[in-house]
Amino acid sequence: MDAAAWDERYAAEELVWSRGPNRFVAEQLAELPPGRALDLAGGEGRNAIWLAQRGWDVELVEFSQEALDKAAALAASADVQLELTLADLTASPTLRPADLVVVAYLQLPRAPTRAVLRQAASLVGPGGTLLLVAHARRNLDDGVGGPADPEVLRTLDEVVDDLSGTGVTVDVASEVLRPVTTEDGERHAIDLLVRARRTSG
Repeated sequence: MDAAAWDERYAAEELVWSRGPNRFVAEQLAELPPGRALDLAGGEGRNAIWLAQRGWDVELVEFSQEALDKAAALAASADVQLELTLADLTASPTLRPADLVVVAYLQLPRAPTRAVLRQAASLVGPGGTLLLVAHARRNLDDGVGGPADPEVLRTLDEVVDDLSGTGVTVDVASEVLRPVTTEDGERHAIDLLVRARRTSG
C-alpha cells in the first residue's frame, strides 16, 4: 500500500487508530527516562504524543501527509510539540540517532521490512532502546485482527534475524496477546513484542 492509499484511509476516518498509546508501548516504556525518541511509521501520533507528554523530545516519521496533519492537530490539543517528518522509510531517509526508536505495526513486505528494521536499529544511540510491536503471522490461523496478507506479517524468528549483526542486543522477543472486541465476543490478537538495546560502550 502506497502513501496515497494511506492518505485516503486516514482522510476517511476520524481516527484510524486509538487516541491513547499502544498498550505494549506504554507497558514497556513507562519507566524509561525521557530523551530523544523516533517514532517510525507513527501514523496519527498516538505513541509519539504519549511519549511527548512524558517529557520525550519526539520526532514522528510518516509517509502519509494526512496522518501527519492529524498528528499535528492531536498534539496541539494535547498541548505537546512533535517534530513531524514526511518520509518514506523504504527510501532510507537520513534521520538523527535517538535514545529510543519505536516501530509499531509496520506493514510492509518481507524485504523492505528487514531494511527498515535494520535502519531503525542503526538509529539507536549508545545506551538506547529499540521497541518493535507487530502483527504476528500466526493471527492468520490462531488470532484475530491485522491485515490478512501473510506478506506483511512477521514471525519472531524473522524479526530477531533482521536485527542480527546490527549491534543491538535483543532482551525481549515474545508473542503477546491483545484483547479485541469482535461480533463473536472478545478474542485475542497475537502481537510480536521485541525490545533491544545498544550498550553504552
